[in-house]
Amino acid sequence: MQNKTMKIDNVDLFYREAGNPQNPTIVLLHGYPASSHMFRNLIPLLAETYHVLAPDYPGFGFTKSPPLTEFTYTFDRLTEVVTQWLSALGIDRYFLYMQDYGAPVGLRIASQSPERVLGLIVQNGNAYAEGLTDAWAGIRAYWNERSSENGKALLELCSPEFVRLMYTNGVKSADAVAPESWALDTHFLSDPERRDIQIALFYDYQSNVASYDTWQRYLREHTPPTLVVWGVNDMFFSKPGAEAFGRDVPETEFRFYETGHFALEECAAEIGAEILRFAQKHQVRDKDLANA
Repeated sequence: MQNKTMKIDNVDLFYREAGNPQNPTIVLLHGYPASSHMFRNLIPLLAETYHVLAPDYPGFGFTKSPPLTEFTYTFDRLTEVVTQWLSALGIDRYFLYMQDYGAPVGLRIASQSPERVLGLIVQNGNAYAEGLTDAWAGIRAYWNERSSENGKALLELCSPEFVRLMYTNGVKSADAVAPESWALDTHFLSDPERRDIQIALFYDYQSNVASYDTWQRYLREHTPPTLVVWGVNDMFFSKPGAEAFGRDVPETEFRFYETGHFALEECAAEIGAEILRFAQKHQVRDKDLANA
């Protein structure tokens, strides 16, 4: 695996790359408060067969990006940067793995360029109203009133204690979760500018909820091959939100795991095997359609 940086739109975008670029590409899109580091156990499993790319969004991980005064931190802008990065790399066909924030980024990409999508792998990433649990109450309050008081309450979501909880809540064994996961995220969130960026994205998350109808229409009209791999004890995204993908893509495949939000921490081997099976199946299908 190689660790690289590319200049995109005044952002020094950090990304991890592995596997043969001549093979089909799987793009791994991370969630909050993580980075491409969350895929450290998955990438080697996929890279034997596929070309794998995993970026850190602006404001996350090792990506160096402008301050809030010089860059508008919204999900539209994150998507623009990732799209430009893929274009600069010459990647025009891909599977998208989408976790948490990766879902609004990935579904924007997919709905804007459906012809480029070989398939979707959804891991605790939401596109349905019923998928949002009560844990969103504080963020919803900020949507309704963008006050300094409500904003300060959201700083708790950036605290070391809460970040660790996101990794350990609902898992079968907390001992199976590598402490460097939350330690790395906490390190980046110790920067006040990074915390302010996250508050801006918490506020903009309402744009994702407003886009659910658009994304669901994309799913219905294009029925991309879809695999849902889901930690059922997620504190933010419910199992009904996972199952809802089957309404719009009836052939969606589901795999549920007794773990939490960051399912790869406990189940990387199992999820990796499912992705390889799924991707091989639809890679062959895509070639057959192209040759028909």
